[in-house]
Amino acid sequence: MTAQVYGTAREALGDIADGAIVMIGGFGPAGQPVELVEALLEQGAADLVVVSNNAGNGEDALARLIQLGRVRKIVCSFPRQVDSWHFDAAYRAGSIELELVPQGNLAERIRAGGAGIGAFFTPTGYGTPLAEGKETRVLDGVPMVLETAIRADVALVKAYRADGAGNLVYRRTARNFGPVMATAATRTVVQVSEVLPVGAIDPETVVTPGIYVDSVVRLDSTTTLAGARPAAGRATS
Repeated sequence: MTAQVYGTAREALGDIADGAIVMIGGFGPAGQPVELVEALLEQGAADLVVVSNNAGNGEDALARLIQLGRVRKIVCSFPRQVDSWHFDAAYRAGSIELELVPQGNLAERIRAGGAGIGAFFTPTGYGTPLAEGKETRVLDGVPMVLETAIRADVALVKAYRADGAGNLVYRRTARNFGPVMATAATRTVVQVSEVLPVGAIDPETVVTPGIYVDSVVRLDSTTTLAGARPAAGRATS
């Protein structure tokens, strides 16, 4: 299988239906596919269920999707930060549903979705409001709660390099949720800084095999979450 390489983020994104489940990679700004989320904002899909570590920062594209009422539900670990005012306003107004998930559980639920595992037991969250309504068991003397897998219609991921077959490598901590999200979606769209010929990436260094990748776009991502260019000498992820 060879991933399709596109010239723009909007072309790579393609059509996303209203009501779709969309995974968005990133841990704050690190590894966030900013331009692909901007393309989603432009594309117009609404009534979305978004799976992401955060619920938008400042005026970034995810925050604006929430502000515009186009996100019906968000599944995340850190919905509130100092600059998450659009989520805060929407949640207080009752216009968005929140499923709060401990970060490790979120990563494992996504990984389970990609591995074909329907659910798993974990001690994380047991005895808290997050376990209400869920099955619990005691396994080897440890009380645990059942967590179900998460899959998506589309995953938006940022990697460092891709080859023409869609094999991916990531840059340091920008890797975060990208690899598990790529496996857990019906369609995976990836933005990268460089597209190399097939065979140019050492197979031993491939993190996400191209079998999981459908669309790739090369972009020079030089903007911060606020939309301003980073200060001179400051590294971006």
